Amino acid sequence: MEAEKIRVGLCSFGLSGRIFHSPFIDGHSGFELAKVWERSKDLAKEAYPQVEVVRQFEQLLEDPTIELIIVNTPDHTHYEYTKRALQSGKHVLVEKPFTLTTREGIELTGLARKHRKLLSVFQNRRWDGDFMTVKRVIEQGLLGRLVEFEAHFDRYRTQVDPNKWREQPGPHTGNIYDLGAHMIDQALVLFGWPESVAADLRIQRSAGQVNDYFHIRLQHAHVVVTVKGGYLVREPGPRYILHGTDGSFIKYGIDPQEAALRRGERPDQPRWGEEAEKYWGTLNTHIQNLHYRGKIETLAGNYMGFFDNLYQVLRNGKKPAVPGEEGLNVIRIIEAARESSAGNRVINI
Repeated sequence: MEAEKIRVGLCSFGLSGRIFHSPFIDGHSGFELAKVWERSKDLAKEAYPQVEVVRQFEQLLEDPTIELIIVNTPDHTHYEYTKRALQSGKHVLVEKPFTLTTREGIELTGLARKHRKLLSVFQNRRWDGDFMTVKRVIEQGLLGRLVEFEAHFDRYRTQVDPNKWREQPGPHTGNIYDLGAHMIDQALVLFGWPESVAADLRIQRSAGQVNDYFHIRLQHAHVVVTVKGGYLVREPGPRYILHGTDGSFIKYGIDPQEAALRRGERPDQPRWGEEAEKYWGTLNTHIQNLHYRGKIETLAGNYMGFFDNLYQVLRNGKKPAVPGEEGLNVIRIIEAARESSAGNRVINI
């Protein structure tokens, strides 16, 4: 007997709703995009005629047929909406950053355990093809003992839009909560909890009011991990730089899925997530006493993999790929990085 579909309530239909959630919920046989919260527009209805548009968040909470709520609203609302959804007996998928403070994150993870509900954080960049390839290179020991890892998420955007909430000054704003949350999460997946954090956060754009640059060094016992991101990188360098006792792996380019989604493409199309050969990473190493230098084909990116796991968790009791506790760990690192940058010192954690 086929399992009943998981009916989903989506909390907004802005960029993340249109690009990163609805195409995958609608395209997955185990989910049904049932309701979308839009305060005044009907964009979700235009894109998905079967969807019911609601004007109040409470209409998602009060519907007993909604099993999963996706909280993809502005960062400062994550705590409130996630808390209310869990208290209403819903499973919750919340966008990164999970919360703005560790206190909020601890409360929410405890609340999820109390109500026996799934609380997951949408760290879709774990399913970027370049990251999956880097992870495979490390796991297979192709570089020997890894000694240095550096990752970049750079853009070139000189203009500042004062009307966007991401550009509004505040105690928990800036690029570190946006792209930084992705990069920190990837580092924790690869290397686990660091011994210390040293960070430099600053405003580089002339009209900027929030940090748009981060340089974070995570010190581990045997490997130095650096994650960087900025908005004034017109000529991008490598996205990943790995060095080990046997060799190096250098990777340019960025996963093509976001660009394809912005063009309106669907994740069920042929060759989804495949990267152009010109961006394949270069591996220079020794393999079984033979020197090898050449390109390594990038694994195909697969954001649908996140939703496949989500379905398996809710229907078959599988382990969640990104539990709330892992989202909380990212916030702990962000807070340590902010403390480090403000005091110009290393934070032992």
